[in-house]
Amino acid sequence: MLTLRPFRTDDLDDLYRISLATGAAGGDASHLYADPRLMGHIYVAPYAKLEAQLALVVEDQGGVAGFAVGAVDTAAWEGRLESEWWPVLRAQYAMPSKADASAWTPDQRRIAMIHRPARTPSAVTREFPAHLHLNLLPRLHGRGVGTELFKQWLAAAGRAGAEAMHVAVNRANVGAIRFWVRMGFVDVTHDGLAEGRTVWMGRP
Repeated sequence: MLTLRPFRTDDLDDLYRISLATGAAGGDASHLYADPRLMGHIYVAPYAKLEAQLALVVEDQGGVAGFAVGAVDTAAWEGRLESEWWPVLRAQYAMPSKADASAWTPDQRRIAMIHRPARTPSAVTREFPAHLHLNLLPRLHGRGVGTELFKQWLAAAGRAGAEAMHVAVNRANVGAIRFWVRMGFVDVTHDGLAEGRTVWMGRP
């Protein structure tokens, strides 16, 4: 039996676990990181803590196995992280030496993201101001769970004032790209929007 419901504070450790278990282009990243909470610090915990009204989870007999989180105004959200989220983590994790950047470990690369987070390109936020992250453990794949979770998140975001939205997908995660296409997202293409490992996709 599956239950889709709002996030509760006692779900937070599960969200960290899922973020790590899906952090390698949709696959398990636990072998890559010495600190298992770094992925969650960046991609899910701030939403659960600061924007809980847009945090949903899916639970089966094995426990919480997926989540959808996001924000209505990405530019404002990134400003909020600067004042309310990153400072505590920056005090906890020292910025790695830039001179050694080519040899950084995965942990060091994530810590650098905490100290120097990349802003979402304005070419994306102008047209698609809201954004979300949706992650499912493999045991939920192929069962329509992602579709239903997205629909419920979309309804909650609409009530909060969201209209157009975007997702940022690792180019290597072809399954996620296919999923977002099915959900009505298209590639965001603009002059000056560099093509890198991130695929920007928007849904009006």
